[in-house]
Amino acid sequence: MINSDAKPQLFFAHTDSSTLPSRELIDEKYKWDLTHIYQDEKQWEQDYDWVKENLSNYEKFAGKIGVSVDVFYQCLQFDDAVNKVLEKLHLYAMLSRDSDLRIQKYRAMDDRIRNLFTRVSAARSFIKPELLEIPEDQLFSFLKIKSELAVYGHYLNDIIRTKKHTLKKEQEEILALSHEVTAAPYKAYSIFTNSDLKFPIIEDEKGKQVEMSHARFYAAMYSVNRAYRERAFKSYLNLYIQFINTITELFNGNLKANIFNARARKYSSAREAALDLNNIPLTVYDNLIKTTNENLTPLHRWAAIKKKILCIDELHPYDVYTSLFSTIEREYSYEEATRLVYNSLQPLGEDYLNSLKTAFDNRWIDVHETQSKRSGAYSSGTTYGVHPYVLLNWTNLLNDVFTLAHEMGHNMHSYYTGLMQPYPYANYSIFLAEVASTFNESLLLDYLISNSSSKDDKLFLLEKYLNNITSTFYRQVMFAEFELEVYSRLEKDSALTADNLCSLYKDIYQKYWGKEMVIDREEEFTWARIPHFYYNYYVFQYATGFAASEALSAKVKTEGAPAVERYLNFLKAGSSDYPINILYSAGVDTNSSQPVTAVTQKMNNLLDQLETLLI
Repeated sequence: MINSDAKPQLFFAHTDSSTLPSRELIDEKYKWDLTHIYQDEKQWEQDYDWVKENLSNYEKFAGKIGVSVDVFYQCLQFDDAVNKVLEKLHLYAMLSRDSDLRIQKYRAMDDRIRNLFTRVSAARSFIKPELLEIPEDQLFSFLKIKSELAVYGHYLNDIIRTKKHTLKKEQEEILALSHEVTAAPYKAYSIFTNSDLKFPIIEDEKGKQVEMSHARFYAAMYSVNRAYRERAFKSYLNLYIQFINTITELFNGNLKANIFNARARKYSSAREAALDLNNIPLTVYDNLIKTTNENLTPLHRWAAIKKKILCIDELHPYDVYTSLFSTIEREYSYEEATRLVYNSLQPLGEDYLNSLKTAFDNRWIDVHETQSKRSGAYSSGTTYGVHPYVLLNWTNLLNDVFTLAHEMGHNMHSYYTGLMQPYPYANYSIFLAEVASTFNESLLLDYLISNSSSKDDKLFLLEKYLNNITSTFYRQVMFAEFELEVYSRLEKDSALTADNLCSLYKDIYQKYWGKEMVIDREEEFTWARIPHFYYNYYVFQYATGFAASEALSAKVKTEGAPAVERYLNFLKAGSSDYPINILYSAGVDTNSSQPVTAVTQKMNNLLDQLETLLI
């Protein structure tokens, strides 16, 4: 999709139409090509049937995997084979569903895959408990006897590490069967907010009547027209307020499901369970919040500068992302964005750039917002034997250029992991996920700043960098603190009503932004629109990932080739080691406060540069 020589084209839906276009009106080159996964749905059905028909083969290994090295090996190989196909089935169903959430056929396919995942999880649930029943010396002797098993060394070490949280076979099967039920709150929330919510028609900044949407809300927050920002902000959040009781129940249901799973596995908290999955010490989370709280001054300073430059009496949440230097505000076509991203990543070398161009040129990306397409943006992650895909909802803003860089960071991380790692490690932990994405954003910013030709350009881009720190670091730590508090309250048997959730969110928001911020009633309900709160201690990893990526990009700029090699090795490492160790090998110690304080110090330096230019 790079189309580096293509003539830039602005997408009509956000400029010439009050409603979103239907998918069939979009040029094929802007839509992902799912034939790279399956040529047609008939092939999908054949693989689906294969998994169903082979489920009973798990029974051949139950109670026997410690009998001999051959049985042990055959069991692991069969399990890998089933999961490879299952992940491929899921990818096709997910991307088809997200293209248009109204289409019942694809929603049904996604439901079928979720059900099949549950059945496979139940059928294979004996494996981990039986592995733990094998004496460790015998287990590791298997790896020496059969060389093909050597690849499973880290996998087995990790299973042994979590022994005290692994249940008996019958209990593991029950937990596996319960997944479809415990996942229901998020599934309902996703369908409700992406498909069933009907957004109002409002007047945009040009006086046109437009239908509000998720993507248009984000775009509106960057508008220089304050009245429009306020209209968009209030109309968007008032829809969540209208359904706040339903959303509160879904939110509570999701928290309780995660608490249930943690307690069933004898963890002291849902947080311990979530972090232990990737062997992340609780101190990493605690240190992040503590160190950030000790360094809120740069964010308070940024709020005061925004208020002064905007010449407003009160700073409101809908003022946070608007451009302070609007003289160079412009639109970016998707084609232009691909060129900017490609050029900015030149420091990573020819192989990386060729892989990036392959993704751009071969329809790995679904670009434009259409009716009932899933909102936001994502990269699909690693699916063994298939390249990763990216979902976008293009609005022609500079922010979209950075979203493209961000998601292609994920995409290349997944691509190299799948290319270089054997199946057991052909994935990476969420803790590492946001490093590659924000790394790309950092290089893009450096490229744009270094190629800017005027004071106004530099001011605009410095502001963009400051907003990145605000949204990807401070805002995510704020979310992490909110998430920790709501789980803690529920785990102590305190009720979480809509009122106290709003009150808690408001208090934390006020602390982070300081005295300059005036919090509108609508902002108190923002917690209700954040899907990441359904991902179970996910958001803190945006902040840790951002801090790590800033450290790594600085090393690439100062050290050159050796740092690039370490970074590319990081992209290729998958889950072959624990994430903290992988980052340490790349040059970052995430168990210290240094990466966090470095980000806050960098923000102060950027503010110094900004104020110097304004003199």
